[in-house]
Amino acid sequence: MPQLVSLGAVLSCDFGAAPMPMIVPPEVPVLADMLPAATIMDFVPLENIPSFGLCSSLANPEVATATALAEGVLTPMPCIPVTTSPWFPGAPEVLLEGMPALCMGSMCLCDWLGEITIDEPGQESAMTNS
Repeated sequence: MPQLVSLGAVLSCDFGAAPMPMIVPPEVPVLADMLPAATIMDFVPLENIPSFGLCSSLANPEVATATALAEGVLTPMPCIPVTTSPWFPGAPEVLLEGMPALCMGSMCLCDWLGEITIDEPGQESAMTNS
C-alpha cells in the first residue's frame, strides 16, 4: 500500500543539486494525516514543484550554453523546472476533488529530461488501497 503524498513531501530531480520540499497549497480541502493532500495535478513549476538548486542537464539550454562557454566543462545553472504534464501513475483508486491522489512511487518529468521523484511522502499514516 503506497503512502499518499502531502505538504512537506520531499522531492528530488536526477539533474537537480538538492532534494526540496513539495508545495501543496494550504487551502486544499482534503487532508492526509492533518496535512494538505496532493493530487497528480500538483505539477506546476515553482507553485508545486520547487527549484532543485542547480540543474546539470545538458538538455537545459542555459546549462548547455554555460558548458560550451566553459570549453566543455559541465557548468550547472539555476534550476527552473519545466513540468508540463501531471504526475504518473498516481493512485486512480483514491480520488481527491475528482483527481487521482499523488502517492509514493509516482514521478513527474521535466522538459530538461529530469525525472522528479518523491523521496518522502510528507506524512506517515494515510495509505492507498493498492
